Amino acid sequence: MDLMDCRDYILSLPAVEECQPFDDEVVVYKIGGKWFAVVIFSRGGYLAVKCNPDRAIILRDRYSAIAPAWHFNKSHWNDLLVAELSDEMVKREIRHSYFCVIKKGVVPKSKRNELLALAAEAGVADDAELFY
Repeated sequence: MDLMDCRDYILSLPAVEECQPFDDEVVVYKIGGKWFAVVIFSRGGYLAVKCNPDRAIILRDRYSAIAPAWHFNKSHWNDLLVAELSDEMVKREIRHSYFCVIKKGVVPKSKRNELLALAAEAGVADDAELFY
């Protein structure tokens, strides 16, 4: 999987917005107005995704291609070197990030419930628990 494949997958998720708030080097993906994935092209092949802090530590211990995200809160963001991880793992971590942000970052609750309903209708599920 490369960053363009990641982009295609991310944009296939319901209600995702793509923007470049800084310059052409940085692409931000949002759900409900909140960031859940970021590509900084000058970093070469890394996708930053939001992550549950306990899960983040476990993933970093298990996989050399997962590290604390550069320029982000190290407790809540991981960098995925996408070329060195399986496609399914990258997609699972993207979905986990997407749902982390919806469940904990999107307000008001009515907007959160609307986004969760859209995801359910599209058949997108947070299968992060399968990791454990």
